Amino acid sequence: MKKLWNEPIIRFLAVGFFLYITWFALYEWWIHPMQWVDKIIIDNTIALSRIILGCLGYATEITGDRTLRITGTPGLFIGDSCNGISLFALFSIFIFAFPGKSISKIIFIPVGIFLIHLMNVLRVTVLAIIETYSYSWTEFNHTYTFTIIIYICIFLMWLFWVNKYSSVKKPSRS
Repeated sequence: MKKLWNEPIIRFLAVGFFLYITWFALYEWWIHPMQWVDKIIIDNTIALSRIILGCLGYATEITGDRTLRITGTPGLFIGDSCNGISLFALFSIFIFAFPGKSISKIIFIPVGIFLIHLMNVLRVTVLAIIETYSYSWTEFNHTYTFTIIIYICIFLMWLFWVNKYSSVKKPSRS
């Protein structure tokens, strides 16, 4: 059993699975019911998107506590599942579970979370602009385009970290 645990892929999968289950339980039973973490991230996403939209010449308003609208549109409701927290966790768990120096993880995880949040702000901004032209395009881009783009970006950040900072031996080219 000890030999199996020394296999990097087995250790990565086991640690990752344990961390994901732990995160899921913490989020579902403690963090999410309190709502304040989700609210802080959603409020920040809306505020930053509003600034960008204002710089681009769009008049915006907030209706309710989670809906950003460009004047004349129904607005975008930012739900808990769209605030990026689950992506922050997924990204962090992958980096934390993968073999590598702790210092590189301590630096790279917050940088990655910041970049994911920035991508989410840009996503909300662009979706608000798209909504001024077509609600059906907004729905399509929310469901497909931006989901694919963000997951590709997260994958590329993981790949960068694995190739640059992980302690897994890379096969030599002969």
